[in-house]
Amino acid sequence: MKHTRIIVTHYGGPDALRMVEEECPEPKDGEVRVRVLVAGVGLPDLMMREGIHPETPPLPFTPGWDLIGVVDRLGNGASGIEPGQIIAALPISGAYAEFVCLPQNELVPVPSGLDAAEAVSLVLNYVTAYQMLHRSAKVRPGQRVLIHGAAGGVGSALLQLGRIAGLEMYGTCSSRDASAVSDLGGIPIDYQHQDFVKEIHRLTSEGVDVVFDGIGSTHIWRSRKALRPDGRVVAYGLTSSLREGRLASGRSGRRHRYRRLAIFGLYIVGGWLLPGRKRVVPYSIQWLKRMRPALFRQDLIALFDLLQQKKIKPLIAQRFTLAEARHAHELLGKGGVTGKIVLVCNGASLESGAA
Repeated sequence: MKHTRIIVTHYGGPDALRMVEEECPEPKDGEVRVRVLVAGVGLPDLMMREGIHPETPPLPFTPGWDLIGVVDRLGNGASGIEPGQIIAALPISGAYAEFVCLPQNELVPVPSGLDAAEAVSLVLNYVTAYQMLHRSAKVRPGQRVLIHGAAGGVGSALLQLGRIAGLEMYGTCSSRDASAVSDLGGIPIDYQHQDFVKEIHRLTSEGVDVVFDGIGSTHIWRSRKALRPDGRVVAYGLTSSLREGRLASGRSGRRHRYRRLAIFGLYIVGGWLLPGRKRVVPYSIQWLKRMRPALFRQDLIALFDLLQQKKIKPLIAQRFTLAEARHAHELLGKGGVTGKIVLVCNGASLESGAA
């Protein structure tokens, strides 16, 4: 049986993505073959395509951090799961495909009746937001937080989960996304025309308890200035390395992919050494998942429960077919995307996301 998948043929722009047709993969011992329903599209995919993300596999590779799929075939030794069961997974790469083989212990059952596109938003974006709120920042009701990129996939998740947690929320965004941020319970700050540090101190006098910063680099220091004493910046991304979806330096490739992490580490150490009791705390979903996999499963199941109860409602920016992966990357690279972009595979409905 044949299937199609997207591969990155070289480090670079959206033109590096190519669709190939090949034989369906067969599950190895302990693996499960999954028929992918939807795959998420996120900034880490763009960074991998450019070759600068630390998790970038060797070329050629299939991108795709998160997916919702159907169990298709069990390999030897795989048990406790049945063909036809809907599952979620965070493979980090490989999700842009009609079929993918994954270790059975990586799969998390998905409750029936959920929209696949909304469900896949939870796997990367909402788990990231949930763990940063409750495991990194350990927020308490009434605390003030600042969310950068508040209309994006992780930002909108932070707003929805922050509202449930009883937080006072501020969010940087463009003027066109201000209403979306307000609707989700945040006070918008137009980063294009306002200095967010000055705005935070004008609105709160002493600053916020937590800043969630996915931009990285020197932006972390700016975020630190928005904190009150004993506050913390939760730093979880390096999107400052991208400009309109491309590497800001214009030099794609893997040669400097760890340099940014080293600089990132210096900011973290500096946050502890400098006066003012304002800390920088790193967060990485993949590292936390590797060190404590049970927490990832536990938190994702809790989020599925919130989605079933309609306490959260992921924003879906746009649904593309697998063949339109380049267009999805182009759209995300332009910026200003509200919510999550998803790729719909295997004939799943573009409207409902269902199989």
